[in-house]
Amino acid sequence: MKIKAIIVDDEVIARDVLRNYLTKYCPQVEIGGEAENIKEAVPLIKDTQPELVFLDVEMPFGNAFDVLEATKDYSYETIFITAFSQYSLQALNKSASYYILKPIDIQELILAVNKVSESIEKKEELNRNKILLENLKLKPEKQQLILPTLQGFDVVKTEDIVRLQADGNFTQVYLTDGSKKMVCRFLKHFDDLLENPFVRVHRSHIINTHFVKSYHKSGTALLSDNTEIEISGSFKEGFLKVFS
Repeated sequence: MKIKAIIVDDEVIARDVLRNYLTKYCPQVEIGGEAENIKEAVPLIKDTQPELVFLDVEMPFGNAFDVLEATKDYSYETIFITAFSQYSLQALNKSASYYILKPIDIQELILAVNKVSESIEKKEELNRNKILLENLKLKPEKQQLILPTLQGFDVVKTEDIVRLQADGNFTQVYLTDGSKKMVCRFLKHFDDLLENPFVRVHRSHIINTHFVKSYHKSGTALLSDNTEIEISGSFKEGFLKVFS
């Protein structure tokens, strides 16, 4: 199966490297055009209607998110190419977007392209670009989070998450409605991703402090779902600081 794609990057060398890598290692990708800035990218996407866009996050005249906003009526998968930026990575991870850090690693590129290929083949009904755009307009506690599960994926609001618990190679996510989701990610993934009001309180637990009912000096917190969570010594200071 051929995937019709375009490359959007303001650096000529970066476009050349990516094009060469794709030709050599990802033959299923067919490059149908290139753009070096947003002014070129938007009409190119509208004219060619690609299935996949390789999109540099930072460019002249705006950024990748401006491209998404201007083409939100068009459906396509995106692989973001980005230099390290905590803000960008948090936004991309929350929407389960595919991205590659600069300089491009060939194995990461192959992995990202293979994942996109699977999504396209399955005709996956998940608009990552739309969720990403919505999240960028909201405060962190109001944003949506895509949770990859064994069956597919779930989209939840972060404000509906009471707590997260490590479960081997997985994480159990407990929600306000009493349900829980087994997610195919380590707890550390969420520790890096989730901001206030979430706080790590134990090597196996992250809690939403909005749902803390009480704290006992013995080192436990009672949550709104009547779960008692141990606050380990190494995380105690960070936990109490939230309430100071």
